[in-house]
Amino acid sequence: MPVYDRQGYLNSRFQLFHIIDTDQKTFKFHYHDFHKILIFVRGDVNYIIEGKSYALKPYDIVLVSRNDIHKPVVSSKSPYERIIAYVSPVFLTSCRFGAGADSEDTTGAALACCFQKSKEVHSSVIRIPSLEKSSLFKSMKRLEQSFYDEGYAADFYQELLFLEFLVHLNRAALSDYLTFIDTVHYNAKVVDIMQYIAEHLTGHLNIDEIAGRFFMSRSHMMRTFKAETGYTIGNYITEKRLLYAKELLMKQVPITRICFECGFQDYSTFSRAYKKVFRESPRETLSNLQNT
Repeated sequence: MPVYDRQGYLNSRFQLFHIIDTDQKTFKFHYHDFHKILIFVRGDVNYIIEGKSYALKPYDIVLVSRNDIHKPVVSSKSPYERIIAYVSPVFLTSCRFGAGADSEDTTGAALACCFQKSKEVHSSVIRIPSLEKSSLFKSMKRLEQSFYDEGYAADFYQELLFLEFLVHLNRAALSDYLTFIDTVHYNAKVVDIMQYIAEHLTGHLNIDEIAGRFFMSRSHMMRTFKAETGYTIGNYITEKRLLYAKELLMKQVPITRICFECGFQDYSTFSRAYKKVFRESPRETLSNLQNT
């Protein structure tokens, strides 16, 4: 089973990067333990997220949710420039404003609204219809320029500009002022299969039954899935179950319960698969969490 690397580490509310690759790089499929927001500045790039490929245009905003398997495909030697934010999911959901902000009422708007909207509309890329008239675009430009600011309290000012960007982003998402772009570069049946897997991770997932549900032969489904996504359907199911298992561990759910909830028949099989992906056993992950 291929291991899709976890890339990047986040020990704070968010981290910001401005990256320019002048050489054509090849990226592997990977995932993060946190949300990622990418502001595409320039280049010749298609971004693949959970089986969908998006041809990016300057100042498109790419939303990569925690544990989404993804990679950029750079198609030429043109410089690939982007602003990247690694953002804690807890930070986004804990920032609530408006009605219900100080209670258990969920009507208060959180800074995670843009990610929720992304899942609802099944698109990970936002395109601003009219850049010149957009306050969101203006906030992106201010954030971009902050990487060259060497003035007083530059780091603190950059953090303020990022928070301003998040507010504008979520305002626009809630008000439908943004276009979540669709893409023709995907196989609709493969995306439906991925969605089905996501909705049934804790249940019984049998490859023959999935093929029958989507009116495909087993061999055709497996070939198509591998061609479209780069990984086998069996590996994808296992990887997603293990990522979900780690989320449950972080919520202090008992390990035995996690094992069976994530579709494993016995603990030893679960532990071996988990250690192969995360390079530590479930008990070691739990112990590390308790010691932090």
